[in-house]
Amino acid sequence: MLEHDEALPLMVRRLPGGARAHLAQLDAAIAGCEREIKTHIRDNTTAQHLSAISGVGPLTVAAVLATVTDARDLKNGRAFAAWQGVVPRQHSSGGKARLGRITKHGDAYLRGLLTQGARSALQAALNKPPETLIAHAPP
Repeated sequence: MLEHDEALPLMVRRLPGGARAHLAQLDAAIAGCEREIKTHIRDNTTAQHLSAISGVGPLTVAAVLATVTDARDLKNGRAFAAWQGVVPRQHSSGGKARLGRITKHGDAYLRGLLTQGARSALQAALNKPPETLIAHAPP
């Protein structure tokens, strides 16, 4: 549109064309990175296990694999959540549990991906018909 507007100076009319070409290069580079990530996930058994979790996509899997060097260092899922800072800090003693604020320690990018994935999984569960949710309930 701006390229054909004669009221604008020539320099301003050329800008969108250059930006469009640059954006096309960036899109191609991003698509190449996404292909590499998907290839890595396809060839990695740990990545395949993570991909099976609802709300966890290729970018989240790649971020977890890059961030968590050895998952055996973490006892369970709560330890992982505490390591990422998505659960309240505990100040407990004498059998009295006191929970503090959410610390937000850990990798902010990974925490954001996990939060968005959880929202996505919850939204997908809400959109399922009620009879499919009941069918999977234990007897």
